[in-house]
Amino acid sequence: MRASVEVADIFRAAGPAYRATHAGHLSLYQLKVMSAIEHCRTAALGGHLEACEDCGQWRIAYNSCRNRHCPKCQGAAARTWLAEREADLLPVRYFHVVFTLPAEVANIAFQNKALVYDLLFKAASEAMLTIAADPKHLGVRIGITAVLHTWGSAMTHHPHVHMIVPGGGIAFDGKRWVSSRPAFLLPVRVLGKLFRRLFLTRLNALHDAGRLAFFGSMAHLTERRAFLRHLSPVRSKRWVVYAKAPFAGPETVLAYLSCYTHRVAISNSRLIAFDESGVTFRYKDYRRNSADRQQVMTLGSDEFIRRFLLHVLPRGFHRIRHYGLLAGSSRKISIVLARELLSVAPPLNDHTKDEPDSFRPPCPCCGGRMIVIEVFERWRQPRGPPNEPTPNREHHP
Repeated sequence: MRASVEVADIFRAAGPAYRATHAGHLSLYQLKVMSAIEHCRTAALGGHLEACEDCGQWRIAYNSCRNRHCPKCQGAAARTWLAEREADLLPVRYFHVVFTLPAEVANIAFQNKALVYDLLFKAASEAMLTIAADPKHLGVRIGITAVLHTWGSAMTHHPHVHMIVPGGGIAFDGKRWVSSRPAFLLPVRVLGKLFRRLFLTRLNALHDAGRLAFFGSMAHLTERRAFLRHLSPVRSKRWVVYAKAPFAGPETVLAYLSCYTHRVAISNSRLIAFDESGVTFRYKDYRRNSADRQQVMTLGSDEFIRRFLLHVLPRGFHRIRHYGLLAGSSRKISIVLARELLSVAPPLNDHTKDEPDSFRPPCPCCGGRMIVIEVFERWRQPRGPPNEPTPNREHHP
């Protein structure tokens, strides 16, 4: 069912004026993201006509834009991704670990997204792999699935990486699976110190190589001494690494991942109203206690769009990455070995999945199966069955 207010509605109504006001200050990719969201599931992208096999009820379904920043397109993408990850699950405890950049560094990241977000991934994953490999801790090779989020609940710039990590790993002799303690994976203070050192060392190297760019109020950071002064407070500050309690079981990991892997800066379900006073939406204020955490905020439409566009990632940037046992071509071999060491049978191959990639909801009239009877191109409308009234347009994945 369509939400009463959508990001697309805000972009369609306020987007043209916003683009005119900020002409020359928006990247081509930001403009493409806005256009994709505005046209998602409209006649602009074409679609198909489908009819019920039983009662003949018919409806129009417009195509999705499939842009990774579009709130309406992430459900199907998440389902596909999670189905592929299901075979990687092991019957062990899983932990959720979060690495967050301090504000001084987040400001640098905003003007150097591709380089600094990539560095965030690398420093956080290396800290995890290094401490896990230390015999004083686990002494094993672990697996990591990492997801980048760049926003706080109010859509402010807040870059951090979520990691889902099995509670243990394969010993370096390849002969044992070593489990972590039931409610403890790795010491977060030790992780934080190593993460800080790895990140700042490499950030300095990027500056020395002249690869960082600074604009506006941060232009003075091009000069090395100003850059070092800017980072001085964070060298002694504790960098927060947060580890949550382990999941109840492997099954809950997939459900949890579905909330994180394909999330965008704000979902349509959080929008409450859009009118002349601005955009009203729900957010969580983490400074309050849990009972009073849910709050409501209203932003002017221009400010809402500005905050949304803060989180458009560089073109081609991978926001989901895998490390250690789950990395690249060695993943399948590592998972097979882990299952052998845990004495667990491999999952059965499911040959019964014949559903199409784009799931079609059942007939709203009788619940029957809907089949495609006509496909139409961009900016076109279907001819429709003869002697039938034009139906309401329904938008679905």
